[in-house]
Amino acid sequence: MFHFPCVDVTRLQAEAFGLPQIFVETSGLKNQELDDLKRALAETKAKFGIDGVVAGALLSDYQRMNIALICEELGLRTYTPLWRKNQENYMRELVRYGFKIVITSISVYGLSPRLLGKILTEDDVEDIIRKAREIGFNPAFEGGEAETLVVDAPLFKKKIVIENFEIVRENVYSWRLIIKSVRLVDKV
Repeated sequence: MFHFPCVDVTRLQAEAFGLPQIFVETSGLKNQELDDLKRALAETKAKFGIDGVVAGALLSDYQRMNIALICEELGLRTYTPLWRKNQENYMRELVRYGFKIVITSISVYGLSPRLLGKILTEDDVEDIIRKAREIGFNPAFEGGEAETLVVDAPLFKKKIVIENFEIVRENVYSWRLIIKSVRLVDKV
């Protein structure tokens, strides 16, 4: 249900975006994680007076439906603008619209570990799409083939700079980026 690699960097994303963040620990166990999400959304509603949630679900019925059900229980509206969007076009548009994205983990045959920690270019995205078609994985990584981290976006007031990292091989097709130092910098 939840993104895990480099989750600690989300505090910098929130700061770069100029938004507060509520950080809630979860076990990641299927039923408990939903209780944790409900608790986090209830706390956010109470603390900040939110009346809705925008979810980035692209393809997962599990994510979209559970977010919608929890929000309904809490009296919150939900909006999923990316739902069922063409996965290839989605990846192309992210880069084209100025999102700076790095891959933080790879768990599929066909993706090169050279992509870890690198800001994706249009050429990288086209290579990912080509590999996804050849091998049969989701080019937007909706099946867990990889995880990503946005280090800059059009609405960010600052950008995230990864200063030092290590790449760790976990098994034959699995690699992970370990961020050792990261900071926010002003946009020029």
